[in-house]
Amino acid sequence: MQAAIRSFVSSGNVVKASLLQHRRVIQPSVFCTRSESTHTTISDVMNAKGKSAEGSWLWCTTDDTVYDAVRFMTQHNVGALVVVKPGEQQSLAGIITERDYLRRKIIVQGRSSKSTKVEDIMIEELITVTPETKVLWAMQLMTDKWKNNRIRHIPVIKDKGMVGMVSIGDVVRGVVNDHCEELNRLNAFIQGGY
Repeated sequence: MQAAIRSFVSSGNVVKASLLQHRRVIQPSVFCTRSESTHTTISDVMNAKGKSAEGSWLWCTTDDTVYDAVRFMTQHNVGALVVVKPGEQQSLAGIITERDYLRRKIIVQGRSSKSTKVEDIMIEELITVTPETKVLWAMQLMTDKWKNNRIRHIPVIKDKGMVGMVSIGDVVRGVVNDHCEELNRLNAFIQGGY
């Protein structure tokens, strides 16, 4: 018996190679498409946040100082604010994040946050989603290293107006929820409970 085990272990590479020849290995897709089988949408994620999905976002204006914007983020324990033009709360001008303050445009460059306006450092080119967007697609948009996105907050737009904002944490929870549901369906199928 031990001789057979030693023989099997010593020829393990031969057995492994033989098994791999008869097995079709499917590489996972690097990019997801909108037609993935996930069901959770950004609207579901916003509803799960506990607040009314409509209007659950914080904002500042282009005329505010960076200091006031950062203080507001700290008071509300958020990492980003939508930036609007004064008097136009539904019209997006950009977004300001804690990363803009810390890493990119204020601290590192030695600028004063009390004298710098939000419009001077905000990100104007926004990546947005709709309430109907699938969470897997949103995650790809937020983390797409090929397009150098790597963003943590994404505004939700409906009918050209802002309806909310979700973070990468919110999106990850949605994706995990989808995977758990799929796992439960597969387990039920395997166990014959379908």
